[in-house]
Amino acid sequence: MKEYSLLKSYQEQPNVWDEMFGADGVRPSYKKFVSAVEDLSISEMNHKDELAKKLFMSQGVTFTVYSSGEGIEKIFPFDIIPRIIKNEEWKLIEAGLKQRLKALNIFLKDIYHLQFIIKDGIIPAQLIYSCPYFLREMMNVDVPFDIYTHISGVDLIRDHDGVFYVLEDNLRTPSGVSYMLENRTITSRIFPDLLPKNNVLSVKDYPDLLFKSLLSLANRQSSDPRVVLLTPGIFNSAYFEHTTLARLMGIELVEGRDLVVENHHVFMKTTKGLKQVDVIYRRVDDEFLDPLVFRPDSALGVPGIYWAYRKGNVAIVNAIGNGVADDKAIYSYVPDMIRYYLNEEPILKNVPTYQLADGDHKKMVFENMHNMVIKRTNGSGGYGMLIGNSATDEQMNEFKIAINEDPRSFIAQPIINLSSTPCYIDGVLQPRRVDLRPFAVYGPEGVDIVPGGLTRVALKEGSLVVNSSQGGGSKDTWVLAEQQGL
Repeated sequence: MKEYSLLKSYQEQPNVWDEMFGADGVRPSYKKFVSAVEDLSISEMNHKDELAKKLFMSQGVTFTVYSSGEGIEKIFPFDIIPRIIKNEEWKLIEAGLKQRLKALNIFLKDIYHLQFIIKDGIIPAQLIYSCPYFLREMMNVDVPFDIYTHISGVDLIRDHDGVFYVLEDNLRTPSGVSYMLENRTITSRIFPDLLPKNNVLSVKDYPDLLFKSLLSLANRQSSDPRVVLLTPGIFNSAYFEHTTLARLMGIELVEGRDLVVENHHVFMKTTKGLKQVDVIYRRVDDEFLDPLVFRPDSALGVPGIYWAYRKGNVAIVNAIGNGVADDKAIYSYVPDMIRYYLNEEPILKNVPTYQLADGDHKKMVFENMHNMVIKRTNGSGGYGMLIGNSATDEQMNEFKIAINEDPRSFIAQPIINLSSTPCYIDGVLQPRRVDLRPFAVYGPEGVDIVPGGLTRVALKEGSLVVNSSQGGGSKDTWVLAEQQGL
């Protein structure tokens, strides 16, 4: 194998699937990229790295961290080495996600209507009814076109065997798509000729795809339906994304105080009076949407919006009540949903998952805690999680106490050796662990998935946690076109 200058110091990790390197050296999908950058000097690479940081700064690509008790806005960390996926792998991912989202969407309709999946003993009723995100207010509510999961970001990982597994389903208000778009923009600036030379599929159509899907949900007979994006406001950690998507789709960005409900219809306040709203892409969680129905102390939502929605006078994206489908305790039943609703075998595998409300599972997990990841069933952002091989005895005991008090709220999974990919850090290539969040839009004509998604990187050496709130960053994700023959 040719000795590439950038690769000399790269240390592959044992028992970890490396995205760029295989047993025979650089994987075929990466060869064009590697040959293009192999002769670049350290100063040239550093210049590209600095340029990327400056571009992110000038574009205001930020997120907010609240873990320290005060909101700190940070530039989103970005690694300049892309993660490359060959076309045949992408086709498998795409087919698997479409199958999964179709089954999850049918599950949501079923669970809020006739509940055949409970009656036929596929999922225990207690598991559904004990989920805090199962909303009885959504029982027998008909949603437009029977679509609940309009926008999803399903997290995928690779294990040491190179196989993609679904880690979790994000079906409520999934975030990160703006970073996918910005990552591509930045990459096209720092490696302007490499995207066309590698025949990389485009992601820039996502805003148009989403806007078209939102328009199609309008119930009112109008040549120009009004679509708005409802944000919790500037203090939300994903506010940059809200402003970016509203701008790219050419729609109004509104807060709850900008909307009013009259006669079960939603209107936007404007300088020219009230204007009826047909579709709301909401980034406000269920519990804050309507203080008359959910949390009475919410100042983020719109009083009366639930009844406008229930009567079919406004479409809300994603549907209210989706949280029951991405509860981590429900996650383990998704393969059964696929078999039950679609009569198909799952294309993408689940990570083995143990329900800690099951006494036998709990006993086994407690005996093997050092090999397990324990998660709260409704946690997010990498918080409230224990990774056994890096946890202290004290932390394990604290989790055991919490689990014994409320076993329904926890699941356990074996520690997965997330795949690694080279990152340009401190002037050298270093392996860091990654996951992948592809974004899907589910409209009346079916599911569309943007080729790529957000590759998140655990930038801390040895870390398995990729969340930006926990020190993670991201990469551009390249999906190669079919004619590459890779």
